[in-house]
Amino acid sequence: MTTAPETVDILTVAREQVLERGVGLGEEQILEVLRLDDDHLTDLLALAHEVRMRWCGPEVEVEGIISLKTGGCPEDCHFCSQSGRFPTPVRSAWLDIPGLVKAARQTAETGATEFCIVAAVRGPDKRLLSQVREGIKAIREDGNDIQIACSLGMLTQEQVDELVEMGVHRYNHNLETARSHFANVVTTHTWEERWETLRMIREAGMEVCCGGIIGMGESIEQRAEFAAQLAELNPDECTMNFLIPQPGTPYEGYEVVEGKDALRTVAAFRLAMPRPLLRFSGGRELTFGDLGTKQGMLGGINAIIVGNYLTNLGRPATADLEMLDELKMPVKAISDVL
Repeated sequence: MTTAPETVDILTVAREQVLERGVGLGEEQILEVLRLDDDHLTDLLALAHEVRMRWCGPEVEVEGIISLKTGGCPEDCHFCSQSGRFPTPVRSAWLDIPGLVKAARQTAETGATEFCIVAAVRGPDKRLLSQVREGIKAIREDGNDIQIACSLGMLTQEQVDELVEMGVHRYNHNLETARSHFANVVTTHTWEERWETLRMIREAGMEVCCGGIIGMGESIEQRAEFAAQLAELNPDECTMNFLIPQPGTPYEGYEVVEGKDALRTVAAFRLAMPRPLLRFSGGRELTFGDLGTKQGMLGGINAIIVGNYLTNLGRPATADLEMLDELKMPVKAISDVL
């Protein structure tokens, strides 16, 4: 009679596979991590931090974002207060070029190396692309050499080529959630349409920024699925957002993700993707608070958005920079990313 082999602890496997060899966990392994109980959380976060330090280094990339076109979006993303399909308090508005230049200047003054221009649209029309072009030109004429990223929805090949010509170095387009859950979150376009935009971005030579939102009714299995799908995409940057239940949206009654679950998810995503920037984005203030934000920075995170988000207030940039200084995590110098 033979006995069954002992179950190998997933953290031991991850230490050898991810930390030592730099190979991210697969979907079933990610699920094991997400199922770890709270007693293992400290060890999990410590391992995720070791992975981050080994494969990314100690530096943190700091970014500011600004909404060029707010509200009135025709899509029905159930989490978004900028959808024109829901009775939210957000109203459609455009930011003028001087306002964009001022925001870029203020972002650079915080020490941030990245400035992302965002628009609430299905995809950019000629007017929007013209505004982006004029805005980038004005930012450069202001003497600001901060890196410019954009998030303008789904793109055609012609639009991708135009953004490359403008000097946009990184494009954000989130897959938002697992492929199997996407139709429960958005019905006006598909997960595959988003993937196609990301493919064109990568092939054009721009950096790819892609992540999503945790806490939109997905199962723990779908969180593992999502992490594995992002790992397959292999983005340069992965944004970690946590649902902020927005008044007037279908998700306004959803509960905020519990802090320990959120930290476990951050660490699991780092073990799935050892090398990309893993960026704390929207919802961290509500989900984590100050202490949890520090734990996340010591649990795999190596990039952060400072200041306010698109329609939500964030922490003051000075508070985040002081936190990074306290943690002895240097802000990535702009010369390193130009």
